[in-house]
Amino acid sequence: MPEKPEYNVYRSRKGPFSRFKRSAPAGLAGLRRERSPRPQRTRTPISPGRVIKWVVVAALGWVLFSFLVFMVSAQLAEHSSDTAEAALSPGGSLFTGSNILVLGSDARPPDSKEPGAGGPARSDSIILVHVAFGSVRKVSILRDSQAKIPGHGVQKINAAYALGGAGLAIQTVEQFMDNGLKINHVLEINFENFPKLIDALGGVTVHLPVCIHSNRFGGKTLILHKGDQHLTGHQALQYSRVRENKCAPNEDDRARARRQQQVLSAIRSAVISPTAFVRLPWISWAAPRTVRSDMRGPGLSALFLDLLSGGGGKTRVLLPSGSNGTQLLISDTAKRRAVNYLENGS
Repeated sequence: MPEKPEYNVYRSRKGPFSRFKRSAPAGLAGLRRERSPRPQRTRTPISPGRVIKWVVVAALGWVLFSFLVFMVSAQLAEHSSDTAEAALSPGGSLFTGSNILVLGSDARPPDSKEPGAGGPARSDSIILVHVAFGSVRKVSILRDSQAKIPGHGVQKINAAYALGGAGLAIQTVEQFMDNGLKINHVLEINFENFPKLIDALGGVTVHLPVCIHSNRFGGKTLILHKGDQHLTGHQALQYSRVRENKCAPNEDDRARARRQQQVLSAIRSAVISPTAFVRLPWISWAAPRTVRSDMRGPGLSALFLDLLSGGGGKTRVLLPSGSNGTQLLISDTAKRRAVNYLENGS
């Protein structure tokens, strides 16, 4: 019988990284398990609920991004002067109730051919707005209304802005309206940037009760047919500025004020339309740059929220009781009723 061969048994020492290595398969059974195909993961079918969930998440992300764009634009935009902020009255809240003076200036580039180009800006649109969450009330003051301007005597009320900017306009309107009215914020609309917001909205639609054949703007006239008209930013600006309409020669400054209110209402309608959602970041960037205000990002966002939640509403026009030939005379009774409407809604 042959002798068994001699052999030695060696046991390897564990390496320093052996604990991180995958264990060897345990015998033949382990090897079979290693070589057997792994079960395929089954994908969860796409359900309507999952689709809705991701759509909602994407929509919220889009809104949040637009809000951040708005805040950045509001911080970088031009703000009201120190004299304007000093003239404002403290108190009031954009959520519980606050009075805002909206001034639409007609400043025109010096190289344009329009009347008043290069001269001091006049506030041809003067609107008092009382805003609270869910409530917006507006009173429009005609630009030719007679008013006593502090330090400058009796003139047309729109001259205050040209003589002393928003600060003097605030003092003049408070004194003109009287009856305890206090202005808490100011909003100056820059006509030069006004079309950019409307173009960001994709234009606005207004209804014309009569056709428009305007005076000349920069050497051109605005001609619009009666009925619904979709206007670009430049056309909407011209429509708001129309002083003389050959289609209605008897129109006065009240018709011009109504057109301005019509454009503002059309802007609000465009903002809350479904198609504006796609344009939201562009609208958010353009909106703060259209105005100059004492309010910064949070205040402007609260104001726009109030304007959207409060409904379009009609604007009351402070109508004159007569005129002295060049200036419109507003009675104390009309002023008292206007202030009562702004403050109390009656």
